[in-house]
Amino acid sequence: MPTVELRFSAQPEHVRTARLVAAAVARRAGVDEAVLDEVRLAVGEACSRAVGLHRSHDITAPVTVLLNEEEKAFSIEVGDQVPGPGSGSLPPGATGAGRVGEADAEADSEDDMGLAVISGLVDDMEVRSGADGEVIRMTWPTMSATTALS
Repeated sequence: MPTVELRFSAQPEHVRTARLVAAAVARRAGVDEAVLDEVRLAVGEACSRAVGLHRSHDITAPVTVLLNEEEKAFSIEVGDQVPGPGSGSLPPGATGAGRVGEADAEADSEDDMGLAVISGLVDDMEVRSGADGEVIRMTWPTMSATTALS
């Protein structure tokens, strides 16, 4: 069960709120202060990416952010509702309008760049994609984990 769950409409102005909440929950979970900027940046990039995907595919479903405090780690999952490649299905609220042709290639390049930025900020990142959308899971150690390693 997530420590905190956020759902917000795919509007760029909500990304800032997600970053602020993520940093506050990460701090409470025991993530090192020196890493909090990376948490904010990674969450901002993942949420901006999800917002962009929703808007370009005319999906009205909310972007989901799950913040999980675990024993020795803190994880954040950012999920969109854009079906993965080849799934052939659209989620409820999608009109089916989206990018085609060259726009697809450009959007894919931007998506790849966003994932590259996130992977540079996070040591442990996983991307899961399916018919119900994509989830980017990012994990950071907490102070209890780093002191156990010392």
